[in-house]
Amino acid sequence: MQRKIAITLLTTLTFTGAFAQLSLDKLKEKVTSVTSSTTSLSESDIAKGLKEALTVGTKNASTQLNKADGFYKNPVVKIPFPEDVQKVSTKLREIGLGKKVDQFELTLNRAAEGAAKEAAPIFLNAITSMTITDAKNILTGSNDAATSYLKTKTSDKLASAFSPHIKKALDSTTATRLWTEITTTYNKLPMVKKVNTDLTKYTTDKALKGMFTIVADEELKIRKDPAARVSDILKKVFGS
Repeated sequence: MQRKIAITLLTTLTFTGAFAQLSLDKLKEKVTSVTSSTTSLSESDIAKGLKEALTVGTKNASTQLNKADGFYKNPVVKIPFPEDVQKVSTKLREIGLGKKVDQFELTLNRAAEGAAKEAAPIFLNAITSMTITDAKNILTGSNDAATSYLKTKTSDKLASAFSPHIKKALDSTTATRLWTEITTTYNKLPMVKKVNTDLTKYTTDKALKGMFTIVADEELKIRKDPAARVSDILKKVFGS
């Protein structure tokens, strides 16, 4: 059983690119090293390592996004003017209301940044309920297998937690008023199709997408970057 675990671990590491730069001879040496060094690597070790990896990744993601400009100044996750009504933004900029559009985008991102703190306990609950089978499937899966697992387990709960928080944030700032002003101004323009986007749902969906993007980045670091393996169990499972 220990030999099978060692072989499974080596196969996973190979697919994640950990040994991509090794020559054939060095790869053979690594096989011997991994096989001998994992004699005490049990299935519970694998599960413990993966749970810790997910805990580290989700905590980092939540912390990174739950601060000023966590969304707004990160081009990868920044929440833009709603895509389905992007024409509104373009038209308003044409008539000199660009500053109001920029202010509106900022308030959307601030709402998402505030809601990001809601993710940590939801992620932790999903992580602690992970089974041995879940852990093995993640270890032998793709580079974002852990992130995919979290999406399946937490998306609905995250949406439920984020949505009221974001709605409250939007209502307490200028976002809702700005959106009303923006859409009212736009809808009064001649020859345009009126818009009525659900602002809370839009911001919540974008916030969740951004959260999982950062979680996936954290997972990849732990799989491929030795410096990101911050404990002995992570080094043991993913390699040093």
